Amino acid sequence: MKNTNAASLFALFCTSVMAILVATDVPVQAVEEFKVGDDLGWIQPDANHTSLYSQWAARNRFHVGDSLSFEYKNDSVLVVNKYEYYHCNTSKPIAAFNNGKSVVRLDRPGPFYFISGVPDHCKNGQRLFIDVMSLHPISPSPPSIAFPPALDEGSSPSPSPSSGVPVSVTLGSVFMAVTSTFVTFLCSAA
Repeated sequence: MKNTNAASLFALFCTSVMAILVATDVPVQAVEEFKVGDDLGWIQPDANHTSLYSQWAARNRFHVGDSLSFEYKNDSVLVVNKYEYYHCNTSKPIAAFNNGKSVVRLDRPGPFYFISGVPDHCKNGQRLFIDVMSLHPISPSPPSIAFPPALDEGSSPSPSPSSGVPVSVTLGSVFMAVTSTFVTFLCSAA
């Protein structure tokens, strides 16, 4: 009798949580940790590559929840405001790191500014500006496809559009599938 009551209470709890999650329809978005500078890490660029970090940032898309991993030797990372970034001012950092491997979590949308704490490294290109995007809900409907105007009958047919179906995974749908499987298992075991 105890197992039946416990299973019923658990099923009620899971159903309640599932209903809340489905109602809020929170999208699941994987967070990423980006290694700043890829294989080079956080270094002072040579004179011919002063745009190293701006090019690196342009190749990536950063979202709230992601993090940046700075790997360096005999250097430091300063989180600064816009003025300090453009003037390479190391005297008023928001945060400072000097342990050789620093991870900064991107906890809000908007601009983030980083510079080296070593004199002249920032002026020589060791600085990074990124713009963090907020999480966007995943659209459940496919984008519309525009077809070109019909050509005369003698032309070859146009390729047909992809029949792929976009898939949207939400925390609620994952939880619902796991919970229903578990509850079915409990009920069949009782």
